Amino acid sequence: VHEFRSRMRGFSLIELMVAVAVLAIGLMVAIPSFNETRQRSALRGASVAIAATGALAALSASSAFAAGTGTDVEAAAPITVAQLTLQPSSGTTSSTTPSTPAAATTSPTSRASGRIVPTPLYGVTLDDISRLPDITTSLSKLAKMPTTRIVFDEYVAPSYYRNAAVAISKVSYVMGEILDSQYMQTVNVPGYINRTSQYLNALSDVVDIWEIGNEINGEWLGSNADVVAKMSGAYDLVKSQNKTAALTLYYNQDCWSKKSNEMFTWANANVPYRMKQGLDYVLISYYEADCNNLKPDWPTVFKKLAVMFPNSKIGFGEVGTTSRTQKAEYLTRYYTMKINEPRYVGGYFWWYGRQDLV
Repeated sequence: VHEFRSRMRGFSLIELMVAVAVLAIGLMVAIPSFNETRQRSALRGASVAIAATGALAALSASSAFAAGTGTDVEAAAPITVAQLTLQPSSGTTSSTTPSTPAAATTSPTSRASGRIVPTPLYGVTLDDISRLPDITTSLSKLAKMPTTRIVFDEYVAPSYYRNAAVAISKVSYVMGEILDSQYMQTVNVPGYINRTSQYLNALSDVVDIWEIGNEINGEWLGSNADVVAKMSGAYDLVKSQNKTAALTLYYNQDCWSKKSNEMFTWANANVPYRMKQGLDYVLISYYEADCNNLKPDWPTVFKKLAVMFPNSKIGFGEVGTTSRTQKAEYLTRYYTMKINEPRYVGGYFWWYGRQDLV
């Protein structure tokens, strides 16, 4: 079962009243011991937060983060956050991503269908756009120009994201997620196609990559026929406007309930030929906690994916963990991964970008 990543959103009045009552009871019980542990907990929490945020801010300065330069999946030798910050960048990178902050020194090439996003991708995810000035400041300070995926929430009009998308596009490339997999069942096929059309019309000038399906083979998305219709319909809309299309699959080796939803099985059976030939990006979402902490043989996985999608750039579309003590290690391990596959572009798109950057 997919353990959905936490989303930052509001609460109803009833939920708040219940929460306040529970909190009051909890405080009555906890106050006697609270003062003893407050300082120790604060120090520990601060050190963990600094490690995770520091690793995220420094990850793009790591030489190994220029993905695709190794001969195997290879986490770099254990390095500290300080070392990540100080390491010079090396390997194959685009001329638009210098070692100095790219947002301050480059102006990405523009075209009618959006900017050409250089490889490798340095991805982060925003599931919340509040505190926008802090978000853009954090993004602008990364050592490489990032690609920021904005999660477009369910039942929210595209106009809500206009100002944020414009501001973020000034310091980052932008990928727009039409709808998160968790909410795919909340809209029918015509509704999903209409949603795609509305977002394209409102944000096509500031979104560089359109994620037309998220974790598309997940068992929680609803009727398979509807899922395929939504995915292919959104793809056709995006490509009809000469935009860049990405599809994110959900990696679930030995942790599926239905064999038909295993990532490669589902993609082979349900992704139409035109999409297998025409998708610009095919990405993988993977959360280790969902699959018994399995660490897959990623070179083999991406080699197989490259065969199935012979013209697509491939990489990670989501990674992350809610464990505060593991964030820095996860960030380092994934963002310094090397895959010897010509069309591998990195990506990663750390789900907790908003929480860990700001």
